[in-house]
Amino acid sequence: MLRFRRSDPDTKLETLKLVIYLVPIFGFFPALWSLYLKQGSKREQTVSKTAVTLAMAWVAMYVLTAAGSQVSDTAAMRLLITSLLATTGYFVTNLWLMVRLLQGNSVRLPGISKLGDRLP
Repeated sequence: MLRFRRSDPDTKLETLKLVIYLVPIFGFFPALWSLYLKQGSKREQTVSKTAVTLAMAWVAMYVLTAAGSQVSDTAAMRLLITSLLATTGYFVTNLWLMVRLLQGNSVRLPGISKLGDRLP
C-alpha cells in the first residue's frame, strides 16, 4: 500500500503534479514548462530535471538507433532490439520513480540527476 508521508492536501496535490511530470513522454512537456518558468519547490525542480533528462536521453537513444537501423542492414535487428530495450527501460524507470515519489522517497538517480542538475 502506498502512503503519503504528510497528509495535508497541498502536499498531496504537489505529489500528484510530480507524478504527472514522470508520466513517460507526456510528462516531459509540463516538466519542461516548470523548468522554463523556474517556479515551484526544490522538490518540484528536482523531479522536473530528472523527467526532462530521462526523456531527452530516451529520445536521443531512440533516434540514433532508428537512424542506425536504416543505414546498416547487418546491424538493423540489433539496433531495433536496443531501441526496444531503451524504451522499455525508460517506461519502467519512470514507473519506478512514480512509486518512489508516492512513498515519499527521493527520485534522484545516479548519473541522470547529476546530468539534470546542469540544466538551467
